[in-house]
Amino acid sequence: MANIIITGTSRGIGFELAKLFADEGHKVLALSRNPRPILDVNHANIATFSFDICQPDDFRKVMEFIADWDTVDVLINNAGSLLNKPFARTTVQDFEKVYQVNVFGVAELTRLVLPKMHKKSHVVTISSMGGVQGSLKFSGLAAYSSSKGAVITLTELWAEEFKDSGPSFNVLALGAVQTEMLEEAFPGYEAPVTAKEMAEYIMEFALTGHKLYNGKLLQVSNSTP
Repeated sequence: MANIIITGTSRGIGFELAKLFADEGHKVLALSRNPRPILDVNHANIATFSFDICQPDDFRKVMEFIADWDTVDVLINNAGSLLNKPFARTTVQDFEKVYQVNVFGVAELTRLVLPKMHKKSHVVTISSMGGVQGSLKFSGLAAYSSSKGAVITLTELWAEEFKDSGPSFNVLALGAVQTEMLEEAFPGYEAPVTAKEMAEYIMEFALTGHKLYNGKLLQVSNSTP
């Protein structure tokens, strides 16, 4: 049984991940601003409380909770903010809001959890194909896609800095997945992969991928975008 932390669990991939890990017998701390969907699952292996990745005080709640854990075996940085807005109208404040969730919050939670992790622990950060250099880009996603590119580079840097002590760090660049966030950003678009299907892949990778990969970007997409 592993100790798992997942962010962005109120819906979509994160919600499915929390249930999948819990059903497999792992102990899950599910973090999101809205804990109600997870509370309604009422699973004995899932703990949750309101967590806003943009609020410094909320990080203290996480540290207090995991103080009773011997280790954190897997951290999945899944929470994300997607803005679809023409660049000419995208303000500094827009960029700051997206980066606060997609980059700064990811970095801070990872930094704080690291002392609880061991050589065989695994940090998996969820990025996007839009953040991959040379991939097809889409208008309106300047803040979002650039932030997803930032965590790809962060992952490579973490892997280098902690290559002797661990844990392993990898990043998954996802293609289109049918989630509420995708529907809000691109109304009417139908993705070829469901949130549960992607969650099943991510769970398996989170538990085993560190054996073969460290500091790597894996592109997980069968579509454009």
